[in-house]
Amino acid sequence: MDELRRALRYRAWHRGTREADMMIGGFFDAHNADWDSHDLALFAALLTESDVDIMAWAIGTQPVPERYQGSMMEALKKLDFIELPR
Repeated sequence: MDELRRALRYRAWHRGTREADMMIGGFFDAHNADWDSHDLALFAALLTESDVDIMAWAIGTQPVPERYQGSMMEALKKLDFIELPR
């Protein structure tokens, strides 16, 4: 994993709450291998947003800002990448 991806992975998995870590970190782990430089930049920008907003966009309780609309947000909304511990 290159330096940028390592940094983004760290930021995605260290959000401050277990729920946000699992959602945002799990999303990164599931999808980053397919991302190009534009996608990585978009994800880096997404990480500057509050966890509450990101989670609300993902579950559909708030509209997604235009700057984040697209295939990445659609993949995040599926929430099919989260594995809950037993």
